[in-house]
Amino acid sequence: MRLILLGAPGSGKGTQAEHLSKRLNAPAISTGQMLREAIAAGSELGKAAKGYVESGGLVPDEIIINLIKVRIDESDCKDGFILDGFPRTVIQAEVLDSAVGIDVVLSFEIADEEIMQRMCGRRVCPKCGMSYHNEYRKPTKDGTCDECTTALIRRVDDEPETVRVRLSTYHENTASLKEYYEKIGKLKRVKSCDKIEDTTAACLAVLGL
Repeated sequence: MRLILLGAPGSGKGTQAEHLSKRLNAPAISTGQMLREAIAAGSELGKAAKGYVESGGLVPDEIIINLIKVRIDESDCKDGFILDGFPRTVIQAEVLDSAVGIDVVLSFEIADEEIMQRMCGRRVCPKCGMSYHNEYRKPTKDGTCDECTTALIRRVDDEPETVRVRLSTYHENTASLKEYYEKIGKLKRVKSCDKIEDTTAACLAVLGL
């Protein structure tokens, strides 16, 4: 299955991508994580994207499209994949449609106020990329990644002012994707619940699994 997870930052896309990846046996591809890895590595792509990521703006289409095209051509994507964070504009969606067919687009529905509360408590592992939350998904040991024992951090793009910019950017540029995918019959809406397992159950129900 070729699946897109669509929603504002903090809507739960990343966490649900992990769960659905295991259930569908398909790789979860996070453009955000790929960009952060490129920035940390100091690659040319990372240097080009750094300012956009840290300010909360959208990385230019050309950079993201090239990144995704290379990734979905890899062998583990031949039977399907889950895209988390791409596409973010209608232009990106049109380019994706011309390259590969998408089966379903899950749109995670949540109010901006709830997103601000969620993201204030979010922490991530700078080494392996695992995501946690001070209330909803606590690590076994406070402040430490369960997977690799690295100290957790709050990302620059999760700072309150940056989150507000990211939400504004999402509504201005990305929300139009709902209309695009709804018109072609691919959009399925899912309520982003406080409990991760409730959201996962809603996703599986929509997908008929």
